[in-house]
Amino acid sequence: MTELVHLAVVDGIATITLDSPDNKNALSQQLTSELLAHLETADRDDAVRAIVIRSALDVFCSGADLSEATSVGMKVGAQRMVDVQRAIVANSKPVVTRVAGPVRAGGIGIVAASDISIAGHSATFALTEVRLGLAAATISLTVIPRLTDRAASLTFLTGNSFDGVEAASLGLVTQSVPDAEVDYTLAETLKSLLKGAPQGLRESKKLLNRELLADIDARGTDLAELSASLFGSPAAQEAMLAFLNRKKK
Repeated sequence: MTELVHLAVVDGIATITLDSPDNKNALSQQLTSELLAHLETADRDDAVRAIVIRSALDVFCSGADLSEATSVGMKVGAQRMVDVQRAIVANSKPVVTRVAGPVRAGGIGIVAASDISIAGHSATFALTEVRLGLAAATISLTVIPRLTDRAASLTFLTGNSFDGVEAASLGLVTQSVPDAEVDYTLAETLKSLLKGAPQGLRESKKLLNRELLADIDARGTDLAELSASLFGSPAAQEAMLAFLNRKKK
């Protein structure tokens, strides 16, 4: 089986790269399983001081794997999205996400769960669940806390896309910079993080994420069950199959 997520550790930085070109980094069971494994490996590695999540493709993440959702269902997939967000939030190392290209639906949960997210101006975001008879249930755990109430209503209810500049103004990403400056900004951010002592970074992150982690633990299972039930509903199945058929034409 071809690996869909890669891990490389260089000079104290663990880089986790999403690389599933066949489905534009859709959150399949294999991809989320490998992502979880690499997050746990980086967390346990004393040589790692910070973690970067990025894509090898010109799209960051296309959201849920709809082919999987319409065949095997989303019971496992929905819980995995809770687990991925928790693994990022609870990780003892700072997690920085580099965002380039489109980010859709569940992929936004990775961005929101990260401690720092840096996006290019041309990156695009959309919570498209509502258009498929779904709701952004599991990722609401991390997305809603990043947004104002008005921004959450606008993005969750319309499903409209917005760029990196607006994502920063809404609070979804930490910083948006011109596309050509993303890697420079990432490098400067990592340079600053490496100045922090491991204990200082770990304990500071605990303070910052204490309430968020408690909420994931309290509501994660219920929201995963809600998400799975919505994915399995006739209305959503019909909408997803129609979407997949349009993509084939």
